[in-house]
Amino acid sequence: MPVDLHPLENNLGPSLRRWRTLNRIKQAALASELGVSQSKISRWESGHSSPPYADSFKIRQLLRARPNSASDKSLLELVASSNIAVHLVCDLTHRLLAVSPKRANDWHIPLAELMNRPLWRFASDGIRTAENRLADCGWFEPQAPDIVFNTERAEFPEITIPERPIRITRVPLSDGSFARLVRDEPTLPA
Repeated sequence: MPVDLHPLENNLGPSLRRWRTLNRIKQAALASELGVSQSKISRWESGHSSPPYADSFKIRQLLRARPNSASDKSLLELVASSNIAVHLVCDLTHRLLAVSPKRANDWHIPLAELMNRPLWRFASDGIRTAENRLADCGWFEPQAPDIVFNTERAEFPEITIPERPIRITRVPLSDGSFARLVRDEPTLPA
């Protein structure tokens, strides 16, 4: 499988538009902050063009999840103490922010080696397919729906991904960035 360091790079424009809209920041103000024209912001958000690397880097830094407030830290604690298989990642970079003990049972290395590092390199084909369809499912809209998809078993030296349905929920953090709550979806008896 190819390694993608920033899986939402193709969706950077919609992510930027969502962040800007929810934070009530005009394109012109953001353009001034980034040192570009308002029309460039418009083209990036619409997908008509992609920002060059230097601007893309600034945007990723702006949008990456930074759970620093007391409420954000409480969310991390709730995930880390949950009795269900769940983990929390940065919505943009898939950087691991918190993991429950039940989810960590599928992981074969110490959590310290995975914390604050992107998990994208462990994505199964099912996860990659779902990621590519997020825009079609309304993920980048201000009120995103939960998304449920199936993933096949994937074995890595560091992590095992069991075959199962997954539910993802976009969670806003206090700084306007987003995290993604990833949990197993209960399967219905046959």
